[in-house]
Amino acid sequence: MNTLQPESVFSFFHEICQIPRESGNERGMTEYLQAFADRRGLECRTDGAGNVVIRKPASSGKENAPVIVLQSHTDMVCEKNEDVFFDFSKDAINYYVEDGWMKARGTTLGADDGIGVAAQLAVLDDLTLVHGPIECLFTVSEETGLDGARALAPGFITGEILLNLDSEDEGEVFIGCAGGIDTTARFQYTQVPLPSGTTTVKVAVSGGTGGHSGDEIHKDLCNAVQVLARFLWNARKKIDFDIASINGGNKRNAIAREAFALCVVPNRDMELFRSLFIQYSDEVTGEYRITDPFLRTEITPAGSPSGMIDRHTADRIVAALYSCPHGVLAMSKEIPGLVETSTNLASVKMDIDGEIRVGTSQRSAIDSARRNAAMRIESLFALAGALVTHESEYPGWAPNSHSPILRVCKEAYENLFNTEVKVRAIHAGLECGLFLNAFPHLDMISFGPTLKGVHSPGERLEISTVQKFWLLLLEILKTV
Repeated sequence: MNTLQPESVFSFFHEICQIPRESGNERGMTEYLQAFADRRGLECRTDGAGNVVIRKPASSGKENAPVIVLQSHTDMVCEKNEDVFFDFSKDAINYYVEDGWMKARGTTLGADDGIGVAAQLAVLDDLTLVHGPIECLFTVSEETGLDGARALAPGFITGEILLNLDSEDEGEVFIGCAGGIDTTARFQYTQVPLPSGTTTVKVAVSGGTGGHSGDEIHKDLCNAVQVLARFLWNARKKIDFDIASINGGNKRNAIAREAFALCVVPNRDMELFRSLFIQYSDEVTGEYRITDPFLRTEITPAGSPSGMIDRHTADRIVAALYSCPHGVLAMSKEIPGLVETSTNLASVKMDIDGEIRVGTSQRSAIDSARRNAAMRIESLFALAGALVTHESEYPGWAPNSHSPILRVCKEAYENLFNTEVKVRAIHAGLECGLFLNAFPHLDMISFGPTLKGVHSPGERLEISTVQKFWLLLLEILKTV
């Protein structure tokens, strides 16, 4: 790690990689941050949600500069490939460097937003830096509902300028983001006995690229849940088979990479079932050969399950999953190329207690459009007989092109790299919209190094951009 630059940032990132930090389980990170501050004699406060703020006094001569808040979230999305044995509750992230990128072996890397946290720690640790008073805010559970940001109370931070270090494109600075809402559909099913004269097979869709359900929703990536539902719905029009189980996807903010179903097929129709699947596999892999070159569709023998989903419920679930929208619903009328409204068919999970849950999430920069998208999803699943609820709604962040800190950032970037920084809004969710609820006076921007494939095991961090991100951060701190 000591060969990577900036050394201090990567050194702290290494330490962070040793600490389990799935959303809702950030206690280890909270304790680490408290110990970090204690060892350096820095003021540290922790609120009831687990958010931490560490304050560092101004360097000599900068005592009268405005207080700047540096902010990142301590949690990470915990996704892994099916064939990888990894326990996110206790195992350290196994990262490596390849062709200028840092990656993890079969899991998410956690550079979203571990690299932002590492940069904050490097700032707090370095006594040679020039800056005004600094407050480093570390929020919890950003990935599962922005719970930490929601819990912030007035007075927890005092700064008037906030630098969010959670963006993923070096050379771009963000001044706005979409808001979001989660919509969950619950189906109740009855487990019924398997009929005689049948064979159970596992149908699998795997190897999808996956990725961030906001930032990459426009890329037409394969949604494994929808691809699986497509096969099941079309095949059941030709063969009278049943479904014992269906599962796929994982996190609400990740595009589903894998999906699986146990199908109970009459022995007389088994050859036709296999033939339909081969034909379907050829079609699907051909459609996604560019965006998802490693997509796999497989059918394998499976042991006999204890029971299967009752036919009525299975019909409704398959039809609803197949017809559920996924992807871009509208493009921005104000900012060319920006997604305005989208929906993500995130997951389908089956419990042994008779419930099947379908998780979706809707995003939009426009509040009314976001709610409309959520209502459309609700109406679809209500027609299918599901109980539908909405959770974890959060506001967007309206762009301010006249922001004073934006002007500082633009000038700093041009001075450092002799080129203009791109000013953008982002379709992904950031905590900035929620910050304005408790701290309406904040002047904010968001920037970071380049990350690709976030929220998937393909997550990777471009090492060279971390140095540029770091230099820009220091220049802004020195200038303000």
